[in-house]
Amino acid sequence: MSNPQTPDDLKPIGLTVYDLPQQTSSSLSESSRTRGGRLYMMLVLLACAAPVLLSYLTYYVIRPEGRVHHGELIEPQRMLPAWSAKDLQDKEVPLANLKGQWLLVAVGTGECGEKCERILFVQRQLHKLLNKESDRLDRVWMLTDQTVPKNELLSAIEGATVLRVPSEPLSQWLAPANGRLLEEHLYLIDPMGHWMMRFNYPDDAKTVVDMKRDLERLMRASVSWDKPGR
Repeated sequence: MSNPQTPDDLKPIGLTVYDLPQQTSSSLSESSRTRGGRLYMMLVLLACAAPVLLSYLTYYVIRPEGRVHHGELIEPQRMLPAWSAKDLQDKEVPLANLKGQWLLVAVGTGECGEKCERILFVQRQLHKLLNKESDRLDRVWMLTDQTVPKNELLSAIEGATVLRVPSEPLSQWLAPANGRLLEEHLYLIDPMGHWMMRFNYPDDAKTVVDMKRDLERLMRASVSWDKPGR
């Protein structure tokens, strides 16, 4: 016969609650170092990005109209289309290949009358007047017909990219000012492919000087992130 249980035997089983482990000074130090390292990396990235952000702010956000000498800023900007053009040898050239450089674009036909030649002349002069910054800008002539330009004209604009682009799709990207024709402007495209400025027909020498000032301002604003070459 078993012994009767003592009062202590009838007590409920006790549960011992252990304290959760506390962070040691070592783990706190490691956590602080991790946070400090992340903060340092963020500051480094911000310092690297600051010139780019500042230059974007300069000509995409602030851009007071009074500081534009001749060009007309385009809002909203239009991205370079995804379709292809053809060069004078009838080879397809994706327009995306033009990205990576500032582009000064002229539009016209292969016959190229007096106004057309004036536009191309000014386009070439503006490129030269940029001096050491000229390597950051490419000249593009977009032809809207199948007429072959004169050899003399092609020689005069040597170094320009000449592409054939049907006028209908071209007009869905570039557009003239009210009361003007597509051929009566020079169009400025930034290195990312945004059409962002339009210059009216250059009537006189003062107009060309004002166009040059606009280009120089944009070159200065983007010098920290846009380098020569693609």
